Amino acid sequence: MASKNTPMTSRESSTELDSSAIFGAADLKKKQSEHTTPCEGDPYAPMSEEHHPDAARSAHAISLLTTVVTQARSSGQPHIVAMGEFGLDYDRLNYCNRAIQKHSFEAQLRVAASLQPQLPLFLHSRAAHGDFVAILKGVFGERLEGLDKGGVVHSFTGTMEEMKELMDLGLYIGINGCSFKTEENCQVVKAVRLDRLMIETDGPWCEVRPSHEGYKYLIERKAAQAPVQNGTAAPQATAPEPEAKQPKKQKNQKKQPEVPDRFKIVKKEKWEEGAMVKGRNEPCTIERVAQIIAAIKDVSVEEVCEAAWKNTIHVFGLEETT
Repeated sequence: MASKNTPMTSRESSTELDSSAIFGAADLKKKQSEHTTPCEGDPYAPMSEEHHPDAARSAHAISLLTTVVTQARSSGQPHIVAMGEFGLDYDRLNYCNRAIQKHSFEAQLRVAASLQPQLPLFLHSRAAHGDFVAILKGVFGERLEGLDKGGVVHSFTGTMEEMKELMDLGLYIGINGCSFKTEENCQVVKAVRLDRLMIETDGPWCEVRPSHEGYKYLIERKAAQAPVQNGTAAPQATAPEPEAKQPKKQKNQKKQPEVPDRFKIVKKEKWEEGAMVKGRNEPCTIERVAQIIAAIKDVSVEEVCEAAWKNTIHVFGLEETT
């Protein structure tokens, strides 16, 4: 120990003042193990490919799935109109690795193929197109000729080539806010045939955000709408009016969105009927999806909605239940 007249280094000081120094090495290790929780692994790190499907657990899960579907269909009520959502997502390998995803997808598809009559499929494919199509073909044939009721690949964000291959196989393309993120995405949407189009929100996620490329079409649409007075479009001014004095901006004043929401928005703690919940995508925002598609394709919103509705009714057999 240093004398009171001798300055200590920072290392010596920490040792002198650290109460754990009174324990021996063995005691210190014991104390650390008692009071220190080991760090878990990174939850966003990809799941190791060393994990393999468990045959017994898989068989049990598939048996349960088959039983649930069979019982629901035998009830005489139209409870089930499709099988899904399921598929492959290689952007989420931290949840499940490729091997287990592929095994599960094929097993679920084989259940779907065994049903009589079959159900249409509600499918998911993200960053996994090659394996996705290969597994579908392995179960239903090279042209998916064994898929009696067809299906939709929802929340589509893939490439032009991927979209065309899916349409050529007879599948439908589901479009939502995530389908408009980039200029490339918007070009893909433009090329989706109306007879293969479905629209969705995928709420509470996948809203149309101001950062998305497709948002500009909402701004352009708003700008193109003439102000209405007494049910008639207001005449355009022949000369610019003097600019009105803007009210002084209050401190911490909330910035208004370029395209205001048509519905009232409240915090979840202040929920009320008829209002949207802040930060949550809602079914009513599907109109924005239709509006952006119409602008991208240069067709009317009504044409988009009519086509999407017709396709939805056809694929999910809703004309049989309505």
